[in-house]
Amino acid sequence: MKIKSIALIVVLVTGGYVLTSSLYTVGEVEQVIITQFGKPVGEPVTEAGLKIKVPFIQEVNPIDKRVLEWDGNPSDMPTKDKLYISVDLFARWRIVDPLQYFLRLRDERSAQSRLDDILGSETRNAIAKHELIEIIRTTKDRVPLRDALLTDAERELNMGTLVPIQKGRQLVEQEIFTAAAEKVKVFGIELLDIRFKRINYNDSVRPKIYDRMISERRQIAERFLSEGNGEAARIRGNRVRDLNKIQSEAYREVEEIRGVADAKATEIYASAYNQSAEAVAFYEFTRTMQSYKSIIATNTTLVLSTDSDMFKFLKGMTPELTTATGAQR
Repeated sequence: MKIKSIALIVVLVTGGYVLTSSLYTVGEVEQVIITQFGKPVGEPVTEAGLKIKVPFIQEVNPIDKRVLEWDGNPSDMPTKDKLYISVDLFARWRIVDPLQYFLRLRDERSAQSRLDDILGSETRNAIAKHELIEIIRTTKDRVPLRDALLTDAERELNMGTLVPIQKGRQLVEQEIFTAAAEKVKVFGIELLDIRFKRINYNDSVRPKIYDRMISERRQIAERFLSEGNGEAARIRGNRVRDLNKIQSEAYREVEEIRGVADAKATEIYASAYNQSAEAVAFYEFTRTMQSYKSIIATNTTLVLSTDSDMFKFLKGMTPELTTATGAQR
């Protein structure tokens, strides 16, 4: 009885172990390749649930069927316009042919390594065929906000404008995606998407780019400064011109007023002294005497003709009157 009990226990344990080895489960997020002595047998198991295999000689190789991530390392590469930039990519992929994937790559580490080679190579080819502006710009018709502030600088310095592009970053990404998707298809992989995560200047050329940007800004600043100085000189010139104009107009107005006043005074004098012939003669005499005070000073020599109006009163004086006048003085 003991021997039968032990034998029964051994049979049950062996049967349980064999049954356990022949059963396996497939998860919702995985698919399975069954291998026998290292070689795949049968079709890939893609439906979730409890499955049966040949115990001991067959092995279960689970393969993920979710969307997987590929994140490449930043790599330096030249553009068509000979600028070295650091490009960082990321992509999404999944396994659509698990048998082909298992035969060629076996595991995800090998798949990531092969994606590094393929995506890195296609990215280098695409970057080398396009200029930097094509890789950075996303839309063709984007207008920079600074254009309205640099209208004059655009005409002469050609600054503040964006170089026209033919494709843009999205189409460059599409080129990389199309070329790489065909190459990874042979590994049972479907490439879902690829995007530029970061694009930056190489450390060796970054100082040169910054220096050029500073130089361009300095040129624009100097242009604005020169235009400001020119405008200031124009304003100062206009101020001097307007001041001279105001002074000349004021001087003309003063002279006109003075001329009108003199004419008015002369008219008043004439009307006052033109009452009779004696008044006119008296006026002529007094005005001539006043003119003598103005033109005759100490050691003054006058040369007058005998018929001069200035000399007629001196010519009409008698010696007695002159002597008497001298005696009175």
